[in-house]
This record gives sequence, structure tokens and C-alpha cells, in this order.
Amino acid sequence: IQLGHARGAAIVAGMEFKLPIFEYTPLSIKQAVTGYGRASKEQIQGMVKQLLKLPEVAYYDASDALAVAICHANSSKLEEKIRLSERKK
Repeated sequence: IQLGHARGAAIVAGMEFKLPIFEYTPLSIKQAVTGYGRASKEQIQGMVKQLLKLPEVAYYDASDALAVAICHANSSKLEEKIRLSERKK
């Protein structure tokens, strides 16, 4: 319940400042980072370390946050490519 409250508060705060809100499922985040939607926490940590060239493995919460950022960066690039291709039509 506490996580739900924190999520709700974050969404409300973002909306108050008219920030775009993006949400990703755990499966899509794991898929974006490891290529496998059922990856373990350890696999996520390892790929985040490798992708970002970190000197050491980040703690679970930090790895999770970085994994979401990687997923969003990949999704944003794809959405931009789609928009550009639609303009050319």
C-alpha cells in the first residue's frame, strides 16, 4: 500500500507541473535492459552495470531506477523515429 501511495504522489506532483508521465511494466523494463522479460534482479544489475559502464554493481533500488531510465531512453528513441517516419509520408 505504501508503494501505491508513493507512486500516486509522484504522479500527482508530475501532473501538477504539467510534466509528461510515462509508465512501463516490469516485463517491458526487463526486456529493454536484458532482452529477456523474466530476468532476475541480478541479471538486471549486471546489464545496467555493463550498459552504463559502471565501476561496480549498483544496489537493487538504484539498478531498478537506472533500468527504468534505460527503458525510457530506448522507448523515446523509438517514438521519435516513428514520428519522423510519419512526417515523411
